[in-house]
Amino acid sequence: MTVSLTPHPDSRQSAVKAISADMRRTATGLALRYELTGDTAALAIPELSNPSRADELWKHTCFEVFVRKADGEGYLEFNLSPTGEWAAYAFKSYRDGMADIAAVKSVPIGTRLSDQAFALKAEIDLSGVKGLPEGDWTVAVTSVVEAADGSKSYWALAHSQGKPDFHAAEGFALNLPAPE
Repeated sequence: MTVSLTPHPDSRQSAVKAISADMRRTATGLALRYELTGDTAALAIPELSNPSRADELWKHTCFEVFVRKADGEGYLEFNLSPTGEWAAYAFKSYRDGMADIAAVKSVPIGTRLSDQAFALKAEIDLSGVKGLPEGDWTVAVTSVVEAADGSKSYWALAHSQGKPDFHAAEGFALNLPAPE
């Protein structure tokens, strides 16, 4: 399923023309592909170099997906960096009870960069993760894009009121069907 992200109203970055995300459920998790179009020379997009778990990836260019847990309050957050770094967290409720998801051991990330486009693809194996809903999932699809000057724009399928907040309930706007 392919969706288009929109910039938060407070984002003032003209180098990015569009961001789309293609995601599908697999037998063991999620397959994701983000496509950013625009003037990539004006953006801070580091090279693929360091495939490892890392924290605070959202401080720079980062592609994210949030999955609501079966209890309806808890959710999972996955951060994917162009460097190959990744993060996987579980939350008990809105911004509360954050913990690394130990069952996610690695997230293979691939990237492609040209003058007018950047693509990032990843597969997340969730087979050992507890608390995922049966059937369809409700997800939030987001991205932080850093410009070469250090300014950031915040992109999502749906934004909440006020400052950018990817953890807000309003962002969980995509129904992602179970694999057939």
